[in-house]
Amino acid sequence: MACYPLEYYEFFIKFNEGDYYTCHDLLEDMWMTEKDNLFLKGLLQLTVALYHYGYGNIKGARAMMGAACQYLQSYRPFHWGLDLEPIFLFMEKCLGVFPKNMDSVPFELIDTLPVLPNLILYLEE
Repeated sequence: MACYPLEYYEFFIKFNEGDYYTCHDLLEDMWMTEKDNLFLKGLLQLTVALYHYGYGNIKGARAMMGAACQYLQSYRPFHWGLDLEPIFLFMEKCLGVFPKNMDSVPFELIDTLPVLPNLILYLEE
């Protein structure tokens, strides 16, 4: 099995726990040392999108999800032990679920937003 940075393994755990803020920090630490790594940047944008949505920033979620799609596109179908096809399906579904007629909701109304589909990430080799 390939050996990846420790932060990458931790990213999978935190993503599957729904801790997108920590995912952002883990991926950003790796990306800051490899700024030309658009794969990491794409995963980073994905986690930022999910974090934004969780706090009612629909416009930000929509923008970051679109950016994630663009950055990850050239790494399809498989990169760094990760099958990207389920991720693209997930992102497409999320973009369809994000309310189109609003940019944000107040924090106290977050529970009224549509529930996003579930995605579990795991390494494959």
